[in-house]
Amino acid sequence: MAQQQLGWRIQTDFVRIPEALAATARDIPTAVIGDVSHRLFSFPGGFRNYSARALRAAGPAFTVRVRPGDNLFLHKALDIALPGDVIVVSGGGVLDNALLGEMMGRYAVSRGIAGIVIDGAVRDIEGLAELPIPVYARGVTPNGPFKSGPGEIGYPIAAGNVSVSSGDLVVGDSDGVIVLPRADAAPVIDKALAHVATEALWIEQIAAGTWPRGWVDQAIAQGS
Repeated sequence: MAQQQLGWRIQTDFVRIPEALAATARDIPTAVIGDVSHRLFSFPGGFRNYSARALRAAGPAFTVRVRPGDNLFLHKALDIALPGDVIVVSGGGVLDNALLGEMMGRYAVSRGIAGIVIDGAVRDIEGLAELPIPVYARGVTPNGPFKSGPGEIGYPIAAGNVSVSSGDLVVGDSDGVIVLPRADAAPVIDKALAHVATEALWIEQIAAGTWPRGWVDQAIAQGS
């Protein structure tokens, strides 16, 4: 599916990261993934998950660009995204109008959407808290959105100061959101798995009082 008029384009013909990779990433802390990807792909602080029930999600990005305060193309994205997709919305970080509320959140659940990330505002947070999928946003306002467009679906966006393309790997947990480019996701997740094992060793060393700390003085000496 594709429409090509600039500012009204819809593109759904893109390659998604494999479900098996998403399933593996879902159980890895975003902080660990961020560490092994050089801390370049995480959303900044200020994005909160407004679901009280869903603490983790991972899946391919389904990108949406909207005019700040207008959610027409987000509505369309909810209609056409595939089960397992994580909808990522570039809303300019504007908090004047909510781009999503409880009814849209419930509809997303009915469509099998794995999560929603909005660089903008939401509302109906008591209802969002009941959803079984995470809904990340910068803030809350009772003001509803406009529904006139323009917008785009399926094209590269910038959200949370991170470049996101449809099909990229999105991972969210209680710390926040990270997005890995599709082509790089598998090797990064392999590194993250190895780092999880390393951190398990560190926990054992801390408990035993044997966690190596010599690097701290070495780093200070090198900087002095």
